[in-house]
Formats: sequence, C-alpha cells, structure tokens
Amino acid sequence: MKKVLDVAFIFHKDNYFLSGKHFDNCYYNFFMKALQRNSEISVKNFPTGNIFDAEILKERFDAILLFGNADFGMPKEIKNIEKLEIPVISRSADPRDAKKSKKNHSRWKIDYYFHFHSERFFHELYPKKFKYKTIFYGVEPLLFQNLHPFSDRIKNKILNSGNVGNLHFFSRIINDIRDPKWNNYRCKVLRTKCNNLSYVDYTLTQNHEYINDKYPLLLQKYRAAIAADTYSPVIKYWEIPAAGCLTFMEISEKNNGNYIGFKDNETAIFINEKNYQEKFLEYLSDKENKKWETIAKAGNEFALKKFNNDTGVKSLVELIKTLL
Repeated sequence: MKKVLDVAFIFHKDNYFLSGKHFDNCYYNFFMKALQRNSEISVKNFPTGNIFDAEILKERFDAILLFGNADFGMPKEIKNIEKLEIPVISRSADPRDAKKSKKNHSRWKIDYYFHFHSERFFHELYPKKFKYKTIFYGVEPLLFQNLHPFSDRIKNKILNSGNVGNLHFFSRIINDIRDPKWNNYRCKVLRTKCNNLSYVDYTLTQNHEYINDKYPLLLQKYRAAIAADTYSPVIKYWEIPAAGCLTFMEISEKNNGNYIGFKDNETAIFINEKNYQEKFLEYLSDKENKKWETIAKAGNEFALKKFNNDTGVKSLVELIKTLL
C-alpha cells in the first residue's frame, strides 16, 4: 500500500459549513484543517458547482470523500462516478435528512458512511446493508488550550445553549404537523425543560458573540453546563467537557448515550427527564465541593483525548485503508 494515500474531497462551493464563517465551525475544522494535518493522506479539495464530472478523478486518487450524502452542501449531480473503481466514503447526513438522502446511496456509489452517531442509531435511519463506522470528532485541540480556571468561573448558574423547542401551544402543533419527530421540541425535550429553571442561563445558538471558533470561550465562563439531546448525543457532549465544564449529560436508553464512553460521577454527571432537577440542586447546594472540579478535569482529559479532530481523522484513514 502507498505510504501516502490520495483522497479527493467533494463538496459544493457554496457549502457555508465549510466556509469558516458559519456560526458553527465544527465541520470546517475537521474537513478543512484536520484532514490536511494527517501525514498518511494527501487531500485535494474539489469545491464544485451543481454538476461534477468524477471521471477526472480516474487513476489519480485512492479514495473519494463526500461532505455528506444529503443534497445540502453537495453538487446536484456527480457524473460518471459509477465508472470509477475507487471507494466512496461519506459522512452521513443530519438525521432529519436521512429519509431524503437514501436516494443518493446508489447515485453516488457510496461504499461506507461515518459520523459520530452510534451504529444502532444510524441503522434506525438507514437500511442494514448500508455500511457504517462511528468516528468521533469535533474538538479542535487549539481551541481548548489555556482554559479559564474552574475556581474563577460563574458558579451560581448552569449554562444551557443551543436550539430548544418552542413551548407555545399552537407553535408546537404546527411544528408537529410539519416535522413530527425532528422539530426542536421533540428532539430537544430535556434541553427545553431546563430553560424553565431560574438557575439556568440560556444562550441562543446564534444571537451572541460566541460564534465560529468562540464557543469554547462562552463555555469557559461557567463551571457547569448542560448537554442534552433526546435521540442521540451531539457534539456538545464533548465540546462542553473539553472546555473544562462540569457537564450535566443526558444519558438514557432512548438516546443510547453510553456508547460515547463517559462515566457517571467520574467524567460527567448523568441526567434524565426524571432526575435532572435533583442533580442540578445537588451541585448548587454544595458548589465548593472539590469533587465537581475533579469530575470536570477528568471529563476534560477524556474529551480532549477521544474526541479531538486528529483522532477522528486517524480513524477515518483506517477506514479508507480497509477499503483498498
């Protein structure tokens, strides 16, 4: 096998997730930075228009990497890809887009999928014959250095950030009709409930200064923060501990959260819809207990090691090698 593998990365030129200017730079840092840092692969970017002729890749590349299998962020058509004997690997789309994305499996000759979701969750959305590997990524190491000391952070409030559901009755009905499973009220149930608590500080997804690569700066203002998602853990689950926060982490049978590897009362505090207030008050009533900082520190070390982008790229490279 070649010492350095040549990889073609295909995405639409107007894909704002890869612009470095989106409010969330997670995909930018992984695909545009970390991929380039790995010494075992040489990645050439192909920012395309609506139509891309893959025949130009013939005999030049060892693997093809797609930004995703959804229509979003990708060309509308990839011509002649079926003629190539080159493995095609794709990030699986946002779960809410899975149903529409299945059509691209054969159109783009996808051999393997990857994302940070569990294999169980992926195959709840896609056919069992679709091959999939869980690859953790999302923590850009340089953004989580020289963290603000735990002792100097806000201690009387718990941070809650990101999208939440609309609690207005008629809005809930309308959203349930439009998208009964994936509207924010249904897939962010506990995160939404937390906003009713007086000791929870809520920060919207975009309406603040902590966008792009500045989200870790917001997290470092607080000793404790909430990571909650109804169906599956998301990147917040490792961004928050990576920033040195005591992380109140929703782990349940429904979201199968144990697969990410955090340990209750060791690297995070596990919560669910029945005990979250009890867990919050346990912390707030004994804020100076050294065990909170110990858990936060252990969570930070675990997140930086397991979920950093360079580790994710290494895992992706190993997947590519198995397909050659």
